[in-house]
Amino acid sequence: MASTHRAGNRSRTADGRNRYYVQGSAVRKLDVTREIEKKPQRKISNTARKNREKAKHMSAGYVVFLCAALVVTGITLVNYIGLQADITGSVQHISALEKQLNDLKLANDEEYSRITSSVNLEEVKRIAIQELGMQYAQEGQIISFASENNDYVKQMADIPQ
Repeated sequence: MASTHRAGNRSRTADGRNRYYVQGSAVRKLDVTREIEKKPQRKISNTARKNREKAKHMSAGYVVFLCAALVVTGITLVNYIGLQADITGSVQHISALEKQLNDLKLANDEEYSRITSSVNLEEVKRIAIQELGMQYAQEGQIISFASENNDYVKQMADIPQ
């Protein structure tokens, strides 16, 4: 059996730090966390140090200002959320009314189709001529006139015969 012999020795350097050296084939594990903790501290300028100390202490006026700003922001957000809820409700109400309008239009179109399909124009013509004594217009009975509005005609006087 071969055994490895490891011997670690410590020596001090001129600046007081310890140095390790190893005899043998195995290398010692160094404690890295101690080296990280020993990181050199930076010197902070007096101005930066004073600014940091001032930042740690807030005056009463500044605290009151921050509280007022927080209250105003909270009220604004609550009002905004309320307005968003109102808009959502309005959109849903409009959607329901549009659906109702579409349903009524569809029902109206179906009823109109049913009525127009149930009317027999030949039967209406027969009743008008035979039973009511109506006749087709003759050449001299048709009077044409110009209308300013195409929507409707308003009769101002009797039509000449």
